[in-house]
Amino acid sequence: MIYLDNAATSYPKPNSVYQNVMKAMTEYGANPGRGSHSMAIEGARVIYETRELLAQLFNLDDPMRAIFTFNATDGLNQAIKGVLNSGDHVITTTMEHNSVLRPIKELEKYGVENTIVQCSPDGSLSVDDIEAAVKENTKLVVITHVSNLTGTIMPVEKVGQMCRDRNILFLVDGSQSAGVLDIDMKRFNIDLLAVPGHKGLLGPQGTGALLINCDTEIRHLREGGTGSESSSMIQPDFYPDKLESGTHNLPGIAGLNAGLKYILNYGTKSIYSHEKDLLDIFINEMKKNTKISIYGPQDISDRCGVVPVNIKGIDSSEVAYRLDTEYGIAVRPGLHCAPLAHKTIGTEKIGAVRFGIGPFNTRADIMSAVKALNNISEN
Repeated sequence: MIYLDNAATSYPKPNSVYQNVMKAMTEYGANPGRGSHSMAIEGARVIYETRELLAQLFNLDDPMRAIFTFNATDGLNQAIKGVLNSGDHVITTTMEHNSVLRPIKELEKYGVENTIVQCSPDGSLSVDDIEAAVKENTKLVVITHVSNLTGTIMPVEKVGQMCRDRNILFLVDGSQSAGVLDIDMKRFNIDLLAVPGHKGLLGPQGTGALLINCDTEIRHLREGGTGSESSSMIQPDFYPDKLESGTHNLPGIAGLNAGLKYILNYGTKSIYSHEKDLLDIFINEMKKNTKISIYGPQDISDRCGVVPVNIKGIDSSEVAYRLDTEYGIAVRPGLHCAPLAHKTIGTEKIGAVRFGIGPFNTRADIMSAVKALNNISEN
């Protein structure tokens, strides 16, 4: 199988990820932070070290403000619903995933206003349009760093500076960029960063993080056991316990630990350079076929390794099915949980076939995909 669905979840993982998961389950798979025996202590050590690795990768001062989540969706819900109140206004864009749009639309029921800024047909965003949407009661701006549909890289540093100048909280969805692009929370003025562990960070599914770089009050959405202040029936008010209730996903976090070490060792610049080279080959080859439409920025430097395409006259689901069954190539068709993004690029009625390039793909993988698409377009 040639795996080109890395925008959904990365595969394969580094061998060290699999080894760390198995080691956690077989050698110290107790409840971390819930006991004083050696297994629980080792589990707690791995969890804290993983917080440190997250803080190091994203330039966050306090590792205890690296909150573990189930995925990016979980972190985005915690951030959006944890800071917004009735009467507040939030700004987002048409290129967002439903993990941003749905929580924001849900909050309309509770008196939270929103403005969804229109992006360009290639998925790009104007900072001026974000600033023009600011109102007196604007409390939060939420944007993706990289579109999960077109791979468009958004101007997060410029938006972050605008938010800092206007005293507005800035939340970034790093689902497609974490582990691929440099994300410096301080330099980009990011107050809140939600990332999945299972995509570019190369960890297992069921892992993610919300990194907090602000002093704004964030309400907890769940309450329960934390292993701290157990004599009180009131949820602790300090991080990370405030936002982390129940037993941690220790095997998953152990795997994420290895994924983070892999990325810190190789560096995001090397990883992005590799994916960009493959992206360049893929797009340039596809441009030779007039039956194939490619969406997103024309300039390779304005996008990551996410490419949606369509073949004239063939449904995207059929293309994906044939790629899988006839050529052994895994991709994702449809609307990709981003209906407004598809409307923005003009594919809301037909969807698209999304190719997601990852760090372990090769030139041979890309050329096989090119050949398969060309064959399908002719038959």
